[in-house]
Amino acid sequence: MLRIAVPNKGMLSEPAWNLLGESGYQLRTQPRQLVVEDHDNDVELFYLRPLDIAIYVGQGAIDVGITGRDMLLNTTTEASEDIPLGFGASTFRFAAPKDSPITKLEDVDGKRIASSFDKLVADYLAAHGLKADITHLDGAVESSVQLGVADLIADVVSTGTTLRNAGLRTFGEPLLHSEAVLIRSPHIAEDDKRLITFRRRLEGVLTARRYVMMDYDVPIAKVSAAVNIAGGLESPTISPLHDHEWCAVRVMVPRSEVNQIMDRLYDVGARAIIVTALQASRI
Repeated sequence: MLRIAVPNKGMLSEPAWNLLGESGYQLRTQPRQLVVEDHDNDVELFYLRPLDIAIYVGQGAIDVGITGRDMLLNTTTEASEDIPLGFGASTFRFAAPKDSPITKLEDVDGKRIASSFDKLVADYLAAHGLKADITHLDGAVESSVQLGVADLIADVVSTGTTLRNAGLRTFGEPLLHSEAVLIRSPHIAEDDKRLITFRRRLEGVLTARRYVMMDYDVPIAKVSAAVNIAGGLESPTISPLHDHEWCAVRVMVPRSEVNQIMDRLYDVGARAIIVTALQASRI
């Protein structure tokens, strides 16, 4: 059975569970359930702490896992990123007091940094030829500067409200753009059929989330113009209608562009434009 690590809590947990559920896998039914054996799909799900997933996968105890890219890079592990999963996006940045002279990356050299991601920060500084005294904190790193523990922090930033409330401001380029990723153990082959099937299922759901099915009728004379607007992934499906001067077209289009595409199709003469959500796919 393919062993899969799933976050048992945190911001990545529920989206990860939803992704697996939509991919056809059996999830736990009790909050305290740590392992689910899904014999129908030949997998075992292990609900683990997000910070531990990369360790288990790297050691080969688990074949694949879902965790954050930041957590993967902050762990000494042989696990590797397999595919991005499109949720749990975050930005990792430096932040210093508003009145601090630390305003650019070079100013960090020799300073005291507080972070929950000390390895990630150390690797980033080393790659830029810089050194700093890094203090590991498990949470609430924003308070470390005010308490005199650090000169600046490195932390995940979303809206920046928490930093501003603590009298801090970000500076420099982001250390990392993170999101949820599927990671793979070096002990499972790239061409392992179980891995291929699992990855294909996840990608099928991710594609279905990014695209919708669009159907429309268009005059034969306007087909080329319509297809130039929405041509599908490979080629559109075109079917004749009872009125021989018209045809029906079916294509997949990006969900984020659906209204703009509908407007453009209508302008060239398409009518009866209908959009249908996708549940899963195999592309």
